[in-house]
Amino acid sequence: MAAQTEFVIQSRGAGFYEFTRDVVDWVRKTGQAHGLLTLFVRHTSCSLLIQENADPEVRDDLTAFFHRLVPPSTDPSMAYLRHTYEGPDDMPAHIKSALLPVSLTIPVTGGAPVLGTWQGVYLFEHRTAPHRRRVAAHFG
Repeated sequence: MAAQTEFVIQSRGAGFYEFTRDVVDWVRKTGQAHGLLTLFVRHTSCSLLIQENADPEVRDDLTAFFHRLVPPSTDPSMAYLRHTYEGPDDMPAHIKSALLPVSLTIPVTGGAPVLGTWQGVYLFEHRTAPHRRRVAAHFG
């Protein structure tokens, strides 16, 4: 039998927000031992990633890389952008979301997501202001 829920992640601005423990706890509570877990973020200016959760410098470097790859619309290199009325971080956030995954599929075995030793599940917030993000989960 399939189970569904929604995780709510309150961001404090751009960066990574790990919610692995919430996912693991919910999968365990479903009582199902095996299947596929699908996570889907319901927003267009953030992403979902499975990433290193041991060294925070990895996440800092990724944040810096994507900021350099897609800077705010106030950067001269982004002068071509037309969608700017929601702030200089909005259209760049949409571009980052288009480049990165907005859904993840994770196998579950023995009642736990099959993640590597140093892997964590993250919401990658691309906006600079705090946001309340919703991630739909389906396990079956």
